[in-house]
Amino acid sequence: MRASFDVVVVGGGPGGIAAAVIAAEAGLPVCLLDDNAAPGGQIWRGAQAQRGAHLAHGREFHAWTDRLQRTNCTVLPHWQATAQPSSHVLRVEHEDEVRDLKFKHLVIATGARERFLPFPGWTLPGVMGAGGLQAFVRSGLDPRGKRVVIAGTGPLLLAIAAGVSDAGATVIGIFEQAPLARLLRFGLHLAGQPNKLMEGAQYRRKTLGTPYRTGSWVTRVEGTGHVQRVYVSDGREEWGIACDWLATGFHLVPNLELPNLVGCRIDGDYVAVDERQQSSVPGIACVGELTGIGGVEKALLEGQVAGWAAAGNDAKIQATLPRLKRYRRFAQQLDSAFALRSELRELAEAETVVCRCEDVLHAQLTKCSSWREAKLHTRCGMGACQGRICGTATESLFGWKCGGTRPPIFPAAVSAVAAEPEPHQPASR
Repeated sequence: MRASFDVVVVGGGPGGIAAAVIAAEAGLPVCLLDDNAAPGGQIWRGAQAQRGAHLAHGREFHAWTDRLQRTNCTVLPHWQATAQPSSHVLRVEHEDEVRDLKFKHLVIATGARERFLPFPGWTLPGVMGAGGLQAFVRSGLDPRGKRVVIAGTGPLLLAIAAGVSDAGATVIGIFEQAPLARLLRFGLHLAGQPNKLMEGAQYRRKTLGTPYRTGSWVTRVEGTGHVQRVYVSDGREEWGIACDWLATGFHLVPNLELPNLVGCRIDGDYVAVDERQQSSVPGIACVGELTGIGGVEKALLEGQVAGWAAAGNDAKIQATLPRLKRYRRFAQQLDSAFALRSELRELAEAETVVCRCEDVLHAQLTKCSSWREAKLHTRCGMGACQGRICGTATESLFGWKCGGTRPPIFPAAVSAVAAEPEPHQPASR
């Protein structure tokens, strides 16, 4: 089936919802697709109407999803964009169904994922991503009675600790690898954003009984078939902590697969966009974490800007530019404050698995000189995750840059890969 829309939005998080709402309210035919069961993204995962107000940014969740429901936007849950068979056409897939969506404007809001770095024992059951633990708990995992260590870097550590603590877990330590001096400088930058300071203070208030140590990181994990003990270092000494779960994550990296596929220019780690959120490819905008890790407020504002751009409302865009520039500065300050320390690159031992899909060891990768050579000789990055985990890890460990993106960007049925573009049909409204 082929359908046509003025605006297609990929990603149902805050930025994607905002873009879809603004464009639809302007009277444009809009399609919003996401691989989850309902719009919300990671930040609003599980925020059903009866309890969304109790989550972080719950009021925004209600406000934007209510506006979305009042529009004529076509929402496609459980759909993934897999390819671009021709210009201004996006191929999407759901189970065995394939559609080609023709668009005038494409807004990409595919968000970010956690960065993982390998260390001895990181593949043991009970070790999980910090954001992964948050998602599991919101989806029904019962953490009551579990002793949890949370470690890595980024402001989400406190938020996740507060959330799992509220759900009944015993958080016995929060370990942030960034040094205290850098975090204090970051705090000074937030003086003009009291809402951010208040949010952080609320998370810390909920975890006051939990030690929070800066300049500290997990060095290894031990256990027989499951996590039993985590070892932490501050660079001077190392100590062990008995626990049931370790939640770890080293800030976020943007999901650039679709921007790469459609040819958007990447500047450093993020998609390069102008003040209207437009990428280097005409008609394609990118919003949210794709342009810099900056949180809900940045994503919502960038989504609105992309929606106004599609609707031709430049006056609204100009009015928001001061706020937009402030949020972009915040994203840059965030990256600087939580930059990874060099010690983290030395944690993996020769027998430490780096590519979990293909069981590739660190010792095997040290013999390679590039990402391409590692793929050819070890199959690193050729498993189910297609390098989404080990690719970012090897970039941190060895400085390698992953190559370009080829379709399909997610596992897809052969019928989706081989399908020819179909004749245009009007969208079903």
